[in-house]
Amino acid sequence: ITVIRRLLKKGMPLHIGIVILVGAPILNPVVFAATFYEFQSHTSFVFIRMGLAVVACLLIGLSVYFFFKNSNHLRHVHFHEHEEANVGNKLKQTLYHAGDEFFDMGKYLLFGALVASLFQTFLDRQLVTNLASNDYTSSAVMMGFAYVLSLCSEADAFVASSFSHTFSPTALLAFLLYGPMMDFKNTIMLLSFFKKRFAFSLIFIITVIVYLVVMTYGIVSR
Repeated sequence: ITVIRRLLKKGMPLHIGIVILVGAPILNPVVFAATFYEFQSHTSFVFIRMGLAVVACLLIGLSVYFFFKNSNHLRHVHFHEHEEANVGNKLKQTLYHAGDEFFDMGKYLLFGALVASLFQTFLDRQLVTNLASNDYTSSAVMMGFAYVLSLCSEADAFVASSFSHTFSPTALLAFLLYGPMMDFKNTIMLLSFFKKRFAFSLIFIITVIVYLVVMTYGIVSR
């Protein structure tokens, strides 16, 4: 979010920034390797996750362009500026910007991590397991589960594999697609740096598109 915010301020189109925002946490070599390692007996699952992520990201970007065009939806947030950074070398400027971003975003990230850890500690996973009755409900449940757990995208495959004997592949894909794109920590940061109407609209768009993409795959693959 910090990177995309900077790029949007420099003139990047809104829908392009959102595609990067939702795609980068999944479409990278580390996540690919982690998913491949955890699903070695079903290697096709890795490519399905990546392929569906590409489709979902493109649809999300097109939806944002259709509804919001290239309008500015960033909130006016105070930033710390260092005059000496403007005349220093590139390394010094990078360090100053990194420090500013750490203090600007850190408080939201820490609060989100605290709430997510409470969910991970006290949420009864047996309750989630009991809801795995069919693809339609189980996919929605796993998306909600991914939202409240707020797992790192490099580690979510290990959690998903622990549910592989309980939930269908469609529900597992819902978990693996939705969590990296939208979770509790991301929601707090979106509301902090984007206008509320846009932030809630983006959450709705991501939720609907991920669910539809996953369910469409589930129907086609039967």
